[in-house]
Amino acid sequence: MTAAISLVRLLVPLSAMCLIVAGCGAEVEDSEAEARSVSVKRCGEDVEYTIPQRTVAYEGGSADKLFVLGLTDHVLGYVMPPANPPVSESPWAEEYKKVEFLGDDLLNRELVVDANADFVVAGWNSGFADQRGITPEILDRLGIMSFMHTESCFNYPNYPEHVEPFEALFTDMLRLGKIFDVEDRAAEVVSDMRRRVDAVQEQIPDREPVPVFLYDSGEDQPFTAANQVPPNEIISRAGGRNIFDEVEARWTRVSWESVVQAEPEVIVILDYGDKPAEEKIAFLKSNPMLATLPAILNDRFFILNFNEGISGPRNIDGLEKFAAYMRSLVF
Repeated sequence: MTAAISLVRLLVPLSAMCLIVAGCGAEVEDSEAEARSVSVKRCGEDVEYTIPQRTVAYEGGSADKLFVLGLTDHVLGYVMPPANPPVSESPWAEEYKKVEFLGDDLLNRELVVDANADFVVAGWNSGFADQRGITPEILDRLGIMSFMHTESCFNYPNYPEHVEPFEALFTDMLRLGKIFDVEDRAAEVVSDMRRRVDAVQEQIPDREPVPVFLYDSGEDQPFTAANQVPPNEIISRAGGRNIFDEVEARWTRVSWESVVQAEPEVIVILDYGDKPAEEKIAFLKSNPMLATLPAILNDRFFILNFNEGISGPRNIDGLEKFAAYMRSLVF
């Protein structure tokens, strides 16, 4: 009996030690995964990343890129300014429910620091900005990693990167895939996006590109899309031609005279914020300067959701919808 008890006493500590060792092994593996370092471009700059665990995403495009890659567990939360449509309308609405809503204002350094974030995803001048004191360089000094949408790198100081908007979206998917060590998943997502884009282009009607004007906002001067943002490519790949596609910029102000001179056949309304698309359409129809525009005379308006117009997976949804609309038109 004494020998048996002694044997049990000996085995219990050994068993406990085995569990401890196994647990330590798991912790070591997790630690090694987090410590893994890769070099990935942030615009034109090579940056070292470890796998983020507490990511803050600014606007729907940033969060969507993470969710489509299956990275919800790595997302702490999101900042969603009022212009962004409700996240309940997102294809990833269920994923948004699993993370924290951190604010409905512009991105700022205090919010990121208070959240103890280790990674921030946003665009240049649409999240990161010198005037608000939150830039990748500032976050670097705070030990917080950051990633910028490639589409927004067009005018990023010191490290610009000029990539066509859809290719910029694909680049972001692959770069994020590398940062989070989900490269196979990222490659699958990009392959599917490319397939959908190709399918749209195969159905473009055999005719000259249709002149299209995108109206974002503005009454004295219209705010519109130039050639460095997704709507330019949504329009062109659907068989249209952005009337401001020669302007080397992202979003820009133009004159009503230049809109009239271009004679757009279709007007795309970017839908967001406090002013519904219907009110924007009513304003355009009431503007006497625009009364003779073919798009006005023929009531050709297409509503593009905000998150289909900023860099993100929903760009492809926007393309498919707009292309279907363009195919329905007879000129």
